[in-house]
Amino acid sequence: MDTAALLAAATLLGGMVFFSFGFAPVLFKQLPMKQVRPLLRGTFPYYYLAVIAVSAVATLLTLTVGTMPALLLGAVCLGTVYARQILMAQINAATDAGDDGRFKALHGLSVGIQLVQIGLAGWAVALLG
Repeated sequence: MDTAALLAAATLLGGMVFFSFGFAPVLFKQLPMKQVRPLLRGTFPYYYLAVIAVSAVATLLTLTVGTMPALLLGAVCLGTVYARQILMAQINAATDAGDDGRFKALHGLSVGIQLVQIGLAGWAVALLG
């Protein structure tokens, strides 16, 4: 079970890092902003669902290995549920209303959450390794 927990946590970490530092930045470099925004807006619900699913599986697998990594991965899962179900809707509403100030604040919050989650997943992987 130790190996499965480590692989699940590493898959989570790798996916989050790739999306944040690979996929999204490449879109901004390769496409006009008018195409990037709707593409990312359509991608985030699926990304968040994948993070929720993988972090939930990783949490369950890790429960038999260690409490601390399981708590870290569980926090990633719960944070992503919040980001998907509440924060994403608020960001989309601000964008649709043309409220740039609110969009920037909420987007900054989402980026901060994502960076903390990457750190938590990395910490869990380090503990499991």
